[in-house]
Amino acid sequence: MKDSACFSAYEEFLKEKKKVSANTLSAYLRDIRQLGEYLSSHTDCGYTGADGRVLSDYIGWLRAGGKSVATTSRAIASIKSFYGFLLDSGVISQNPSALLTPDKSTQKLPQILTSREVELLLEQPECVDAKGYRDRAMLELLYATGLRVSELIGLDVSDVNLDAGIITCHSRGHDRSIPLYPAAIKALGEYLEFIRPQMVASPDETALFVNVSGERMSRQGFWKLIKSYQARAGIEKDITPHTLRHSFAAHLLENGADLRSIQEMLGHADISSTQIYSQLVKKQLKDVYNKAHPRA
Repeated sequence: MKDSACFSAYEEFLKEKKKVSANTLSAYLRDIRQLGEYLSSHTDCGYTGADGRVLSDYIGWLRAGGKSVATTSRAIASIKSFYGFLLDSGVISQNPSALLTPDKSTQKLPQILTSREVELLLEQPECVDAKGYRDRAMLELLYATGLRVSELIGLDVSDVNLDAGIITCHSRGHDRSIPLYPAAIKALGEYLEFIRPQMVASPDETALFVNVSGERMSRQGFWKLIKSYQARAGIEKDITPHTLRHSFAAHLLENGADLRSIQEMLGHADISSTQIYSQLVKKQLKDVYNKAHPRA
């Protein structure tokens, strides 16, 4: 199979079968396109003719060119995904990327908030006006569910079931239901009953969370919102919407939740994406030990 056909088939696989996000699709295709350019200019083989030595030479070429550990690690992940697809499709009979291994130091542990910092952040919206009620509901829901910000602002009213205490998230080709704790149910219920009807620009609006114009909240709008409450709470950590997602997962793990359940709630396709929180919790325990033990 020609390189162009391999590339197109892989692109379709990522879009239609894996249903990866736009950012993931762009990154994987960019990495495979760059590999193709290297093979064309430095070797006499294409995608299907490259062996383990050629691929190792390519990774070495990236490192020699000053690429960061994170960049080469992502390139290896892309190459492994690509050749795994070619193998499963019967295009190749052996996987030349099998022995490629990223540096163990490549994975940067995410920053999370302490339980007290989460409490401080959630206390900031003052329920004295429509914006305060809406913001309290958004922050409580984000920490209760670990949603991505795109998933949060993409929610419709029909995705909420307060009687059952769950929300349904439609993302990346499949649905997942996530339970809510009582404070989140209360905040969301107050917003839906008393606040949202006053804020929507049209009774036909389906968005759960709307801005001051009565239309669906944007990513940028929520980003500014969370930054303002970070400053008000006096939290020095650089909080992003994803910080609450990381905190949600790490706090669940600290309190006994299993990785498979957390994977399901986060919507991770691969358990390896969830396992980073195990490393994070272990690191925190080690830090506490080193600070507190009298002989540490």
